[in-house]
Amino acid sequence: MKDLFDKIYRDKGPLGKWASQAEGYFVFPKLEGHISNRMKFQGKDVITWSINDYLGLANHPEVRKVDAAAGEMYGSAYPMGARMMSGHTDLHEKLQNELASFVNKEAAYLLNFGYQGMVSTIDALVSKDDIIVYDVDAHACIIDGVRLHMGKRFTYKHNDVESLEKNLERATKLAEQTGGGILVISEGVFGMRGEQGRLKEIVALKEKFKFRFLVDDAHGFGTLGKTGAGAGEEQGVQDGIDVYFATFAKSLASTGAFIAADQEIIDYLKYNLRSQMFAKSLQMQLVVGALKRLDMLRTMPELKDKLWENVNALQSGLKERGFDIGTTQSCVTPVYLKGSIPEAMALVKDLRENYGIFCSIVVYPVIPKGLILLRMIPTATHTLDDVNETLEAFSAIRDRLENGTYKRLSAAVAAAMDK
Repeated sequence: MKDLFDKIYRDKGPLGKWASQAEGYFVFPKLEGHISNRMKFQGKDVITWSINDYLGLANHPEVRKVDAAAGEMYGSAYPMGARMMSGHTDLHEKLQNELASFVNKEAAYLLNFGYQGMVSTIDALVSKDDIIVYDVDAHACIIDGVRLHMGKRFTYKHNDVESLEKNLERATKLAEQTGGGILVISEGVFGMRGEQGRLKEIVALKEKFKFRFLVDDAHGFGTLGKTGAGAGEEQGVQDGIDVYFATFAKSLASTGAFIAADQEIIDYLKYNLRSQMFAKSLQMQLVVGALKRLDMLRTMPELKDKLWENVNALQSGLKERGFDIGTTQSCVTPVYLKGSIPEAMALVKDLRENYGIFCSIVVYPVIPKGLILLRMIPTATHTLDDVNETLEAFSAIRDRLENGTYKRLSAAVAAAMDK
């Protein structure tokens, strides 16, 4: 019999094998200072494009004042216990009601964490006789929720309505045999590529197929739609989304999440969401803070306007300089380059050390081999100077990538490590 840890000693995983070169710099980096458009990395000032603070609320003085007052009043423990037992309050209900109204649903229910909440929501919505059909590029929280499902599940090609329709035909035949139902899952905005989910086309398929529709709108909530109510509002199909999910970790710059749906569905979920039934209630400081943030989202449209001013300036500037930003339809701004993982490391180090630009780097296995993805998240706190400085830096590092500078640098580092 093998030691359980043998596989760990033998194989660190596709990302873990780079830990000795990457940890503390490329992964698990330590940004310091107040959350803003400019922070410090390893003692140097950098323009930060990796913070999911879309509306600039994380360090907003009004938000910090409310957060501090709530902490002083309630501490960081209240209320103790799970919602069903001893952790329920009027303010939890108030936040739920306001969130439901904001996203145009009958009811809402608070979740402690987005990832955990999505996993548990999928688990609660389906039984072994049901079939799940979901986008192949869905976020890891959706994939992990689907993994809990003991019934059949099918993936459809990313944002491919024809592929979805074919899989709905398969799912319908199977559901007729099992006596179950069908759950379709998409993201409102796919966080890596920035594309909006084809929500309008998916809702239209309800005329032909019988299914319920769950949307993870983590990146759309607060950024899309006339009022900021998300991708469903943006595409005019909020009513066709049966269960709407969003997190506080992006536009609201906090911790927590919520689901919204018809009252009867929420009543069912709150009695069957294991991650909430057996977990401590969302602490009051976060609830009070979310109420303030939601109020600012509703009453200060200038925050979203400034966000999109920066988004449009960054994305149009990149396209004008010939960069490939894919088909993003959101604030998420991907830049695709060609190169190896060692070249990507050399490029990002140059970008941070010599140009003062900090953005996330994504490589294989998250994206195909030979590609480098630099992922940027514009926020309302960025300035046009930040944008212009970044555009100049990106032009410079692309030239160095194409002329082989990073290949030579990475080869020299590899040779030194082999000695």
